[in-house]
Amino acid sequence: MAGDYYEILGVSREADTEELKRAYRRLARKYHPDVNKEAGSEERFKEISRAYEVLKEPELRARYDRFGEAGVSSGAAGFDPNFTDPFTDIFESFFSGFGGGVGGNTQARKRTGPARGDDLRLDLRLEFKEAIFGGEKEIRIKHLETCETCTGTGAKPGTRPQTCSTCGGSGQVRRATRTPFGSFTQVSVCPNCNGTGQMIEDKCSTCGGRGLNEVTKKLKINVPAGVDNGTRLRVANEGDAGKRSGPPGDLYVFLSVAPDAKFKRDGINILSEVKISYLQAILGFDFEVETVDGPTKLTIPAGTQPGTVLTLENKGVPRLGNPVSRGDHLITILVEIPTKVAQEERELLEQLVKIRGDRTGKGGIEGFLGNLFHQK
Repeated sequence: MAGDYYEILGVSREADTEELKRAYRRLARKYHPDVNKEAGSEERFKEISRAYEVLKEPELRARYDRFGEAGVSSGAAGFDPNFTDPFTDIFESFFSGFGGGVGGNTQARKRTGPARGDDLRLDLRLEFKEAIFGGEKEIRIKHLETCETCTGTGAKPGTRPQTCSTCGGSGQVRRATRTPFGSFTQVSVCPNCNGTGQMIEDKCSTCGGRGLNEVTKKLKINVPAGVDNGTRLRVANEGDAGKRSGPPGDLYVFLSVAPDAKFKRDGINILSEVKISYLQAILGFDFEVETVDGPTKLTIPAGTQPGTVLTLENKGVPRLGNPVSRGDHLITILVEIPTKVAQEERELLEQLVKIRGDRTGKGGIEGFLGNLFHQK
């Protein structure tokens, strides 16, 4: 679907439930395909229905406001792909008197047939290096699984569900209504079997007739190298089991990464800082610096200035989906200037000042050295 859900319904982002309902009903009357035969009206009606279905549910609306359509798509946790438009039921009932209406048993067919299980969401926090290098993680989830005792029927072993006597197994009931415009047949879900077309007289003692049981399960998942905050991993078929032998949903693992005391991340690059003395900055030297791969030799060139950034190539974050390609480790050099020096060091610095011919006196190097000496 293209377009913002709020714009599709013509409401503000602060609209309450009643305002959303009024906007939806107004647009649905205008674009319902049984009323509007113009090209594109059916697609427009589907967009309107989809937008209303998301925004009327507080949880879905909050997810949409935060993540956009990606947060409520059929691949997102918690979205029900068997969405039945509530306004369609009104039109099915109203127009069913005209040659069978618009498929009045659609809802019943959905309820009596296999239904896909719900998708689930799990939030998983990783350590900094775990996100960089990936690896296997063990997680625990609670999800619904098909009852092994009754194999999902909900009936006591040795028995089976019986055909609903109210609807005859159709999952729907019809009621004729006379109006000034003629006779109409209203179709609705059977209240006795809730649209399943079956009644369970002897319920399974394990699942209580649901056909599903909540189970805590351990899973091992592979976290790819280079993931970051907000990365979403899909674990197929580990959501809730489907009703009436329907396929299970999926599990979506949303990742967050704990901060690190030494390193920061900028895309696929890693950032850190090292402190060196002013003499080391002047003369240069080699030393070992900490990286995510362990200690690595770093050369400080002579005359390095404060704030200089040195690069260790291919010591950064592996590119997600292409782990052989890595970013760099960027190291910012901080030069420590002492606030006080010993008498011997001061004398040596004064000799250096004379050799270099630098300006002396208050405010110059002499003044600086004097401050250092007096602070001792």
